[in-house]
Amino acid sequence: MSLPKSYPYIIIGAGIHGLSTAYHLALQLKATGKGSGKDIIILDKTGICAGATGIACGVIRNNYFQPAMRELMAHSVKVWESDPEAYSYHPVGYMQISSESMHQDVASIYEQQKAIGYQSTFIEGSKDCEKYMKNIFHDWRAQGITSVLHEMPGGYANNTIAMAGLAAKAQAEGVEVIGGVSVEGLMRDNSGAVKSVVTDQGNVDCDYLVITPGPWAPQFWKMMDLPEKIAVKNPETGQIANDVDMWTYWSLQEGTLGVDPDYQKTNDGKMPPVIHVDTDAPLHSVRDGSLITDEMWGIYYKPDYNFGGVQGGAAPYPVGKPANEVAVDPYGPESPEFIVGEDFTHMWVSALAHCQERFQDKLPMYKNEPSGGIGALAPDNFPVFDVFAENCYMVLDSNHGYKMLGVGKLVAEEICGTKTRLLEPFRFSRYAEGKLHPVSNSPFPWS
Repeated sequence: MSLPKSYPYIIIGAGIHGLSTAYHLALQLKATGKGSGKDIIILDKTGICAGATGIACGVIRNNYFQPAMRELMAHSVKVWESDPEAYSYHPVGYMQISSESMHQDVASIYEQQKAIGYQSTFIEGSKDCEKYMKNIFHDWRAQGITSVLHEMPGGYANNTIAMAGLAAKAQAEGVEVIGGVSVEGLMRDNSGAVKSVVTDQGNVDCDYLVITPGPWAPQFWKMMDLPEKIAVKNPETGQIANDVDMWTYWSLQEGTLGVDPDYQKTNDGKMPPVIHVDTDAPLHSVRDGSLITDEMWGIYYKPDYNFGGVQGGAAPYPVGKPANEVAVDPYGPESPEFIVGEDFTHMWVSALAHCQERFQDKLPMYKNEPSGGIGALAPDNFPVFDVFAENCYMVLDSNHGYKMLGVGKLVAEEICGTKTRLLEPFRFSRYAEGKLHPVSNSPFPWS
C-alpha cells in the first residue's frame, strides 16, 4: 500500500514498545477527546515484532536492585495481568536464587517490594534455601545458595503470540500498522521539531513522532543529531567523564534445550516459576568435569511450549561497536552474534545441571537456532525515556524491553500531557546530573 502524506502521530517500530504506545495512546486520545487510534500510524521496516521482540525470552519480573526499575516493573506486571489471555501471559512467578555475595542486595529488594505491596517470599540461610527449593524440585542441588526471593506475581509471556494480541488491540482502536517501510532520515523545521519522516517510499509529515527502535537505538540517535559521546557525572565523587559512549553493543546469550517442556514440571506436577540463579560457586562442565569458572555467574530458565523446550540465558558480554552491517541490522541473518556459540551452550547447560540433576546428560539436546542477538545499551545500562526536539518521544529500552509492557501506557499519558514520576528517573539529563541508578553485585549489567 502507498504511504499517507501525513499523520498526526507516527510511531517507528512495531515491537512491544511501539505497539503498547500506539494502543494506549489511542485509548488516551479517545478518553481526552483529542482524537482516536485513526490518528496513529506505526511504521516498521519488516513487520510486527520482527526484531528483538520476536525472539525475546518473554520473562516478566519485578526483581531489580534499583528502586525506580522495581516500581516501573510493578506497574508493567499489572498491565500484563489486565488481559492475560490476549497477552499470552503465564503468571507462574519468578525466583531470584543467590549466593552470599548478593544476600544483602536481595534482602533490600525484598524489603522494598514489601513497601510497594509487591507480593514475595524471602528465604535466608543455606539449609532453609535448600529445603525450600527441594520442595519445588526434588533434584535441586545448586551449591552455596543463601537467599531465595520468590516473587508470586510475574512469570513469562509467549513473545509473538502476545504481540499479535497487542497488535489486535491497537488495530481494533483504529491504529494502522504498515510494514516493509525503511526509515532513512528525519526532517526538522526551523525550531528543531521533527516535521517529517523520510522513508524509502516517500516522506510522511507528522505532528508528533514516537521512536521505539530497540537495538537500532544508535541509528535513530544519530538521525536525531544527538551526541555519540556524552558527559556522565559520578554521583559519589562528582567527577565528570566527558567522552563516554552513549551506546555500546552487547551480545545477548540465550538459547533453548530441546526437551519436552513438561520435563521441568515441579514436584506437584505444575509449571514452575521462572528460575534465575546468580552464584559464585565453581561451575564445572557436564562434559568432562573441568572447571568452567570460579567467578560470579548467572543463568535464567523456564519451560516454554512456544520455544519447544527449556528456554533461558546467561549474562551478556560487551562487543563494543560491531561491524557496520551488524550495527545496521543487529537482528539480521548476517550478524555473527545472532546465533550463540559453543561456549554459551556448554556453560548454560552445565549451569542447568549445576542447579538440577535432571539436566546432567542433556547437552546433546541443545537446539542450535537463532537466539539472543545484539542489544544496544546506554552508559548505565538502563533505559532512556524522554522527549527530544520538542515533539519526538524516544523509548530507548537499553535491552530491558519485553517485560516493560506498561511503559507504553505511561508514554501515552505523557504525550497527552500527564507527566508520571515513574518515568522521571529515566530522563537523559540524569547522566549530566549524576542521578544514576545504583549498581548491584549481579553478573547481569541491568540488575
